[in-house]
Amino acid sequence: MIVVFGSLNADLIFQMKEAPQAGQTLLANGMRMEAGGKGANQAVAAARLGAPVAMVGAVGSDALATIALENLANAGVDVSAVSQEHESATGCASVIVTASGQNQIAVALGANLASVAAQVTDAILSKADILVLQMESRTEEVCALIERASMAKVPVLLNLAPAIRLPKETLKRCSYLVVNEDEAEALAGWLDCQPTATSLNAALDTAVIRTLGSKGSEAASNGRFFQVAAHPVIPVDTTAAGDCFIGALASGLQRKLSLESAMKEASVAASLACTRHGSQTSLPWKTEIQDFLTSSHQ
Repeated sequence: MIVVFGSLNADLIFQMKEAPQAGQTLLANGMRMEAGGKGANQAVAAARLGAPVAMVGAVGSDALATIALENLANAGVDVSAVSQEHESATGCASVIVTASGQNQIAVALGANLASVAAQVTDAILSKADILVLQMESRTEEVCALIERASMAKVPVLLNLAPAIRLPKETLKRCSYLVVNEDEAEALAGWLDCQPTATSLNAALDTAVIRTLGSKGSEAASNGRFFQVAAHPVIPVDTTAAGDCFIGALASGLQRKLSLESAMKEASVAASLACTRHGSQTSLPWKTEIQDFLTSSHQ
């Protein structure tokens, strides 16, 4: 089972020709509301690929909570460990998507800050094949859970997003560390090394996967370095592509694929997510990936 500890949000998505500059007001072409949050996105992405997934986090007692939870249930994710906080609003993100498919995102974490590591009980942790975390929860809770998982010999996949500084020893306890180019730059600055997967891997002695957008991804692990190409698509919305990659990666690792094979599958999933609008609505199902792979080999 994949256990995901992280954020659940309601996303307000604005379709715009271009993003407004400082002090500027522009009219959007449209707006819709749907489920999001890095943790929930990654949980749904993994579940849609057939993995057993449990989501751990918190929502408020407001109307946005229903939106934040809807796709998790539809994908078969176990949400019994998601708490409902009566004094906090459900996390919310404002997402601006431009005509070129690029995005700008502002997040109010709300009830996500009420999530605690203790929600991942020993019983839940004992069932975990892999634990997936991001940085949209309290830093001390993320660190505490990584420590517990490490002691329990449960592999940890940490998505250092947003790039928040963690103790080096905490990072070294992770089995897999996933960063994009900006996050790699920040991490390299803290570790005084180059922002490449190879250099970060050498500094931490943990597997490092660096996502490179349209250029694919690279990884360094156990003395090996390899690159995985992105699949050429015409992007319409890149909002959840990174989360899709991580959810699909976790799904592959849970099925005991090699890191390289799991990254190849994740690359397909992320590419497909870029071809459709939305956060969780863009995440592909297992059959879609199978169809894509079949057609690409014909």
